[in-house]
Order: sequence, then C-alpha cells, then structure tokens
Amino acid sequence: MKSCDIILASASPRRKELLKEVFPSFKISAQDAPEEKDGRFPSRLTMNNALAKARCVKDGNALIIAADTVVYMDGKYYLKPSDEADARRMLKELSGRTHFVYTGVAMKMGDECRTFYDKSAVKIKKLSDDEIKSYVSTGSPLDKAGAYGVQDGLVVESFSGSFSNIMGLPVEKLKYEAEKFLRRRYGSDGIGR
Repeated sequence: MKSCDIILASASPRRKELLKEVFPSFKISAQDAPEEKDGRFPSRLTMNNALAKARCVKDGNALIIAADTVVYMDGKYYLKPSDEADARRMLKELSGRTHFVYTGVAMKMGDECRTFYDKSAVKIKKLSDDEIKSYVSTGSPLDKAGAYGVQDGLVVESFSGSFSNIMGLPVEKLKYEAEKFLRRRYGSDGIGR
C-alpha cells in the first residue's frame, strides 16, 4: 500500500503524543473551526466538531485527523473552563460523582470522511474546596474539558473505558478505524508508513 502524509488538526500536546502511538510521523495544522457547544447527543456533537476541524485543513492527499472531547453529566456539558473560577465550579459539581467523557474523531482524505466516537466513564474523588483551589492553581485544568486531566493523577478516583480517550484521543479505536479507512482507500496491504 502507498504511504500517505498524516496531518493532525490540533495544537493539543496530549493529542500529539497520543497520535504518535498510531502514526510515528505526522504534521500539525491546527485550525480554528466553529464548534457546537451544546446538543442533545454528546457523541454527535463531538463528531460534528471534529469534522469541522478536519474540513478546515486543505490538503487533498493527506489523511487529516481531528478530534473533539467533552465531559458530560446529567444532561450538562463541561467544556474547557473560561477561567479559574469556572474551573473551580466545574470540579465542585463533578466532585464525588461519575460522568462520561466523549471524544469524537474525524478522518478526512480528499472528499472521503469518516467519523466515530468513544465513551469512557470517570469518577472524580470527593474533593474539598481547598483541594480544588490547590489543583486549579497549578494551571493544569485550564485547558482541559471538565477542568481536569486524568493523567495528572490528582482528582480521578476511577475510570472505565479507554484511558487515552479520556486524555483526548482514543488510540485503540483510532488504530482500528484508520486501518479500515486506509485499507478501503488503498487496498488490503495494511497501513502504509
């Protein structure tokens, strides 16, 4: 099978590290795309947002990969916090409870597109106001959906499902879906690298 260029449509350092597990070599082209902030189905919302990001990258010969992650609990979305106060509010609401993390992924090559999503469950520890304040003051929660990073190891009590999905890119599912996508496009010789 032919090898193809891979482009990650994201500036996220976590997605960059995770994508290396699937494709050791790729380029980055982070584009601003309008994102939906609310919707009845988190799976659909994240896939639509990922597809909008992928479509902003103009390279017909490359495999473009984009993703969008949301935290969802009781019909409410927890996106990236707007500031420290917003992060503290989110963590207080999530404290001691289980929520779901959805990551939608889009793959685009030429006019062909494929979207999928993954879902994980996460339980946050019961956090005191001081613990929340201390964690938020590290700055780590400010660029993450739900105002926490599972990789920080500080606020998550337990989870089920894909760890990499919670970080922002479901590596296991992406490997499978990318191979299927490229096999359909190029034939049955596996992923070209």
